[in-house]
Amino acid sequence: MEEKKEKDTIDLGLIAKTLYEKRKKFFIMWPIVAILSILWIIPQPRYYKCSVSLAPETNGDDMGGGLASMASSFGINLGGNSSDAIYPLLYPDLLGSNKFIVSLFDIKVKTDDGTVDTDYYTYLTKHQKKNWLTQPFNKAKNAIVKLFKSEENTTRGNGKKIEAFRLSERDYKLVEKVKTNITCDVDKKTDVVTITVQDQDRLASAILADSVKQRLQDFIIEYRTSKARLDLNHYEGLAAEAKKEYDASIAKYSDYCDTNQDIILQTSISERDKLEADMQLKYNTYTALCTQVEASKAKMQERTPAFTTLKTATVPIKPAGPKRMIFVVGMLFFSTFVMALWLSRKILITQA
Repeated sequence: MEEKKEKDTIDLGLIAKTLYEKRKKFFIMWPIVAILSILWIIPQPRYYKCSVSLAPETNGDDMGGGLASMASSFGINLGGNSSDAIYPLLYPDLLGSNKFIVSLFDIKVKTDDGTVDTDYYTYLTKHQKKNWLTQPFNKAKNAIVKLFKSEENTTRGNGKKIEAFRLSERDYKLVEKVKTNITCDVDKKTDVVTITVQDQDRLASAILADSVKQRLQDFIIEYRTSKARLDLNHYEGLAAEAKKEYDASIAKYSDYCDTNQDIILQTSISERDKLEADMQLKYNTYTALCTQVEASKAKMQERTPAFTTLKTATVPIKPAGPKRMIFVVGMLFFSTFVMALWLSRKILITQA
């Protein structure tokens, strides 16, 4: 039993002694790893991050509001206290949809040095910095892929717009890249929405962050007011038609009165009264519809949500990455760990 316990125990002192005896290999490895790590990380393009935060207004029912408030204090969002199908917890899914990402491609983007002033799609496809070390490998890979694959037609050619319903392979990869650059987080307790945009240029990241926030607000406003807008358009159409009929009845009544001004026959008087009653009826209908139009406008204004911007977009000063020193130190630690395992492999195998 004691022999078995001894076999299960690893002699750390023996491992340390072995590593100390072979310490020269570490002194040879560390400069090589450091140089290779520096050569790899230095050409990597730096990127900046810009964040904006906003608190959206929600339509909460009074009934159950106390329960929802109590649940939110424990980090639980019941979601049932809102009459909206799209509430803040679903905003990340909305921002991650292909349709929303494609709608961002027409945003005008400028770089900090002023050399680029174009739309987001062109900026992503033609003005991105790349690691020159990986370029030969990427070109070789693309050349091999083209040998076994027919060239696809891009949906952007000839003035055509990208369709989110049917993306080309190139556009699909571009959409997936944008999804990694734009993130949305929602605080379950407060419903505060934080949008973070990552980009190689600091000014472009701030422009994109502000534009994404505005696009999200426009989408939610359009969604929340869609029913009220349809009602308003419907009543405005009815009111316009009623106005035409009312104007026609006025013209008909006035023309009849002018034509039969000196006639006192009862039939003429009856016809005049009939036209006057019809004119009054058309007027009542028109005024009722005008009242309904004003009520629909008030309803749409009521349904339009308000967004409180807690943190505005500002141009970042320092890059968010890559963390070059951390990368080099991490590679040194990793290589040291691997080398230690390799040098002590015989001891570990015999004592396992």
